[in-house]
Amino acid sequence: MLVDAFARSPSPMVITDARAPDNPITWVNDAFLGLTGFATDELLGRNCRMLQGPGTDPAEVARIHAAIEAGEPVTAELLNYRKDGTPYWSAMTVTPVHDEAGLAYFYAAQADMTHTREREVTMRVTNDELERLVAARTHDLSAALEQKTALLHEVDHRVKNNLQVISSLMLLKARRTPEGEARDALQGMAERIGALSTAHRMLYSEGDCTHFNLGDFASEFLSDVNAGLDHEKQRVEAEVEPIAVAAAMAAPLALLIHELTANALRHAFPNAREGRVSITARRTQSGMQLTIRDDGVGLAAAPPNPAGFGRNLVEMVVRQLRGTIAWADAGPGTYVAIDIPLLSPT
Repeated sequence: MLVDAFARSPSPMVITDARAPDNPITWVNDAFLGLTGFATDELLGRNCRMLQGPGTDPAEVARIHAAIEAGEPVTAELLNYRKDGTPYWSAMTVTPVHDEAGLAYFYAAQADMTHTREREVTMRVTNDELERLVAARTHDLSAALEQKTALLHEVDHRVKNNLQVISSLMLLKARRTPEGEARDALQGMAERIGALSTAHRMLYSEGDCTHFNLGDFASEFLSDVNAGLDHEKQRVEAEVEPIAVAAAMAAPLALLIHELTANALRHAFPNAREGRVSITARRTQSGMQLTIRDDGVGLAAAPPNPAGFGRNLVEMVVRQLRGTIAWADAGPGTYVAIDIPLLSPT
């Protein structure tokens, strides 16, 4: 009954005689004949190597041979050839069979893995083609990105240069204008344009024109402002975290910091009064908070300035950034707190 079950099995099976010279085939079932295309009399008495061909892996053959020589079971996947010469992949498990005298036979159950291998090859070819297409597309996108980045750098560079020229022209005009409101207005506008120029210069020099580092700008701005102050009387200090914000926010934030600092220096310390201005910027849960504080005379005591529009400009910029602003007497001095949402990840 067992032999009949093996004979009817849909799995190709073969038995070889381990005691006979060259381990010849002694029995095959119909599924094995169907797989190989050989007749029974063409297989009996011959070694299974007859199924091998030019594409058979010699290393895998050697591994199987070593296991058989040692009388050990082995599992392998081998490229064999049918009688008509067509190749097929055979997954096999070779098991030694013992009797009272020792090793007697080898029993091998096989499975045709040709379609599986063909699918693997097809998938590998498809994957290789997809990888090639992705690599080509990535190369094209990288080239386009580099081109656009270079263009952005060039635009920022030209804007920075033009702003510097405009600022210099306004400063030159201010120096030739008699003292008064007109001269102060020209001076103030030149300084505002200078702050915008600094922001663009930093965008250009960072190598990433999509983001703007507020901490770096504050450090550069602080250096420029303090260079023109009498340190024994007035000084500007800053504690600004290195917050990276979208490049679109560079100009508004630069203008905010400049305007609030300049207003404090201009109005908080009349009659050469000594004082200090502090700038802080910290990340918050919803974005960032920018504060400008001075220890000057305070809002109520500051001299009126009918021609000034600094506060209006600050509030307009805050609205543009969708933020909120609060002005308060700090006792002494003035305290301005601005909360700005940061929608893009940084």
